[in-house]
Amino acid sequence: MARLLLFNKPYGVLSQFTDRGSPTARPTLSDFVPVKGVYPAGRLDRDSEGLLLLCDDGRLQARISDPRFKMPKTYLVQVEGDPGEENLEPLRKGVRLKDGMTLPAEATRIEDPGLWLRDPPIRERKSIPDNWLKITIREGRNRQVRRMTAAIGFPTLRLVRWSIGDWTVAGIAPGEFKEISV
Repeated sequence: MARLLLFNKPYGVLSQFTDRGSPTARPTLSDFVPVKGVYPAGRLDRDSEGLLLLCDDGRLQARISDPRFKMPKTYLVQVEGDPGEENLEPLRKGVRLKDGMTLPAEATRIEDPGLWLRDPPIRERKSIPDNWLKITIREGRNRQVRRMTAAIGFPTLRLVRWSIGDWTVAGIAPGEFKEISV
């Protein structure tokens, strides 16, 4: 049976077990996950938070991370500004980025999800509102969700991956993980 860890990656943590070559030590997975023989299935940027899957099975890892399987990844995204339905429509049709068109995404406005506090906190500006979106994509380009929201004029302030397929970070505190068998 394959081992699968559902890890709630905190902001500022690298999605790898070592940080070679950096003049300043940065937090890595080894600071939080003492389990040997598991490896990240995909990436989550240092400035993003939420679900990172780690497993010990190469085929499962490929199924999770390989774009040809189009496994849905859902993000809770705090954006600067007040996007309306007409602003979300391009996300639903696909957005042109420098590396080509994205696949259509599911995108809806949501109420503040009441997530854990982030350290450091998001900078708040009294004169500019912020709102939350729920965005599901089925590909995984570098910094894709951030680039998509910027392309429609609503820069991302906070990005939390909530789920990958049926696996979710619900109930897992930042820096903690839950092991399941698959």
